[in-house]
Amino acid sequence: MSVHELPASVRVSLWATRVLAGELPAVDLPRRALPDIDETTGLVEAVTLWRELGERVVLVALPRPGDLAGMPHASPELVAAATRAEECVFVPGVGGALVPLLEVFGTTHDQGWIVRWQPHGADPVPTHRIEALDLGQTELALRTELAELTAELSSAGAPPFGEAAERSAQRARAVREGAGRWGLPPGLPPRAVRVVDLAGTVLALTDAGLDSAHASVDAASTTRRTQVLRRLQAHAARALADATNVAALHLAGYR
Repeated sequence: MSVHELPASVRVSLWATRVLAGELPAVDLPRRALPDIDETTGLVEAVTLWRELGERVVLVALPRPGDLAGMPHASPELVAAATRAEECVFVPGVGGALVPLLEVFGTTHDQGWIVRWQPHGADPVPTHRIEALDLGQTELALRTELAELTAELSSAGAPPFGEAAERSAQRARAVREGAGRWGLPPGLPPRAVRVVDLAGTVLALTDAGLDSAHASVDAASTTRRTQVLRRLQAHAARALADATNVAALHLAGYR
């Protein structure tokens, strides 16, 4: 996902909602939502079925181990798969979910990417909780958390995120400021876009920071840094999912 530093399910949620609204052919969904992926399986078929069943919106959840906020009530298999992938999309009306599985194919010198969208059962979800979300409060809470935890990271005796994370942030900012705007569809509420911008950048920072091998001045500081990064990662993931779902409901005509 090098071109767009957002979870695949975020873009799929929004573009698939446009498919359900009849504003985009289902066959065009992979190209619009996942332009940096060579092959996609299972996505078009599932979204086509959801449209035939009368579904209006596709929502997203970005769970982390120990944090299942936003997940629909479902089988342990879905919970486990979505937690491993740290993302899924689901439909609130008829019920059901898809979890992406990213794989590399080809030779060492000629590799490509394939995403297999695996179907799972899930219960329908009332949308009134998402319709009632206050993105102003979501944005304020994320900015406050970012400021506080960045200060805490600095006090841990190491750069807050590390060099790999800074490079990730530069890519995220470049995409955000370009015409593609994270690869999102047009017509989204400005506040939702702003929260996606912020939360997506913070998530890219924390993901890269956790993946890097950078160590602090001692083992205790390294452990503390990891704990703080995970807290910030979880907060950014929740904010990103909330903003995406508010935007999806807007595209579907709920609000």
